[in-house]
Amino acid sequence: MIYDTDILIWVQRGNEKAAKLIEKDNDKYLSIQSYMELLQGAKNKTHHKYVKDFISEFEFSILPLTENIGHRALIYVAEYALSSNMRAGDAIIAATAIENNIILVSSNVKHFKVVKELQLKTFKP
Repeated sequence: MIYDTDILIWVQRGNEKAAKLIEKDNDKYLSIQSYMELLQGAKNKTHHKYVKDFISEFEFSILPLTENIGHRALIYVAEYALSSNMRAGDAIIAATAIENNIILVSSNVKHFKVVKELQLKTFKP
């Protein structure tokens, strides 16, 4: 599965349900967008290192931003920004999941529900 940024934030906050979800998954993926969001949210160098170590220890595969993902994300923003407040970061994460044919796990379903072809699994903390 590919994990939305919010799932990893739940883990960092001590949510055991989120941690167990990730631990039992053999194929863990993150969009490069989520990785950047986690690093951007770090408050200091210690937290920055914690994020990097967390990604490494849980053995996430980071999925890069490709031309196809960028194009698909652009289409989502153009189509859904005004009607559903689709943000660029969420569009990139959704496009990454779709282009790689991987289920996206998120507790922020409202951010993604407009994307019909997205395989979405809801996480309830």
